[in-house]
Amino acid sequence: MAPMKAMKAAAMKAMKAMKAGAVMTKGGLAEALASETGLKKSECSKILDSIASVGAKEVKSTGKFVLPGLCMIKTRQKPATKAGKRNMFGKEVVVKAKPASTVVKAFCVSALKKTM
Repeated sequence: MAPMKAMKAAAMKAMKAMKAGAVMTKGGLAEALASETGLKKSECSKILDSIASVGAKEVKSTGKFVLPGLCMIKTRQKPATKAGKRNMFGKEVVVKAKPASTVVKAFCVSALKKTM
């Protein structure tokens, strides 16, 4: 029983450490790009805005957008569901009808997976 408590405590400590790490903001990303490329921070911020708008437009029109070396954003059509009664875990449940919807998903590219 004692090893389980130790493992649980270690897992909780790791979770807290993950939460403690600050996520990079848009300004922080613009600052990092500016220091790496020699451009001004405001120019880098404008570039990030344009990447976001181009990406949104591409995902809406073609359903797919790739940031090379980083991620791929795709859309997927979820079909409509009919209303009715269904058996779930041995109980009969009344399910409402839902319209078809478009789901947006992001996947990291294999080059990024290989670096980890």
